[in-house]
Amino acid sequence: ITLCIILPLVLRAQLIGDVSYVSDGDTFKMVGLNGKKFTVRVADIDCPERAQPYGLEAKAFTLKFLLNMRVSLRVKTVDLYGRLVASVSYENKDLAELLLMNGLAWHYKQYSKSEYLAQLEGDARHRKIGLWIDDSPTAPWEYRRGKKF
Repeated sequence: ITLCIILPLVLRAQLIGDVSYVSDGDTFKMVGLNGKKFTVRVADIDCPERAQPYGLEAKAFTLKFLLNMRVSLRVKTVDLYGRLVASVSYENKDLAELLLMNGLAWHYKQYSKSEYLAQLEGDARHRKIGLWIDDSPTAPWEYRRGKKF
């Protein structure tokens, strides 16, 4: 099925499914209740890459909370790689919020104007937790410039 056909259907519905694999702190694979498989990118945040400081910690955090869990997605778009970009909830918790509160992600201001998420990042910076222990951590989008994956 092409994206042209599936995208309008996906964007109209809230998707529910089970997490089958965690790639990194902000990307995972999910099997929907209908059996369809999706790759999901958490909206509004950007976690460190695995090779960056706190990249493995971000992945471990997401793995601990999401693997084999039922999640609910509010899909915002589909990115260039075919991933669903979505708000992710499980057990009435928002994954982006938890990653920000624990200092394991940046608020992705290029794509999100949420003052609440910006405040969560600011609070983690102020408390110097997670990646904010470093005075000037490298943002993942800066790290990815010039890198080939």
